[in-house]
Amino acid sequence: MFLTVPTLLTWARIVAIPLIVGVYYLPLDAAMRNLVATVMFVFFALTDWLDGWLARKLNQTSAFGAFLDPVADKFLICAALLVLVQLNRVNALVALVIIGREIAISALREWMAQIGASRSVAVHMLGKLKTMTQMTAIPFLLYDGPLFGVIDTRLWGTVLIYIAALLTVWSMVYYMRKAIPEIRAKVR
Repeated sequence: MFLTVPTLLTWARIVAIPLIVGVYYLPLDAAMRNLVATVMFVFFALTDWLDGWLARKLNQTSAFGAFLDPVADKFLICAALLVLVQLNRVNALVALVIIGREIAISALREWMAQIGASRSVAVHMLGKLKTMTQMTAIPFLLYDGPLFGVIDTRLWGTVLIYIAALLTVWSMVYYMRKAIPEIRAKVR
């Protein structure tokens, strides 16, 4: 099911990456670039919820969609983090922790699938909370200005991205602890 509406929404998140990055190369003032990138990121991040909802509602769930959805999320988040590091709005170590975890857990899931133990590293609520926190922090950091004249988005985005980094490490430890008994059983 490569061309269902839910899958097309997932593909849209991947296609959005160069568009969001490209905004920072447009001849606009900084505040306008920030606003456009933020609106685009929020719009495409919302497709993460919408594609899953539509897939269930329209009975268009597929193994391909289940594979592509988290890949699109990871690409979108990692690209935004790299932009934010370049703009000096996110510490490189925080970005490295988040991106490194995504690579490590993806590799772990691949390996666990090969040894027939993929259920032990199935998506957990902690991983979903991590993603939600990242997708909340990033727009605040992209916007980088006062919101409604009251909210300091740089401050709140920074607090949230550090919380996301902690959740990132916590979820990685959770998945590793779930995988270790399976790995030990298969290695013996």
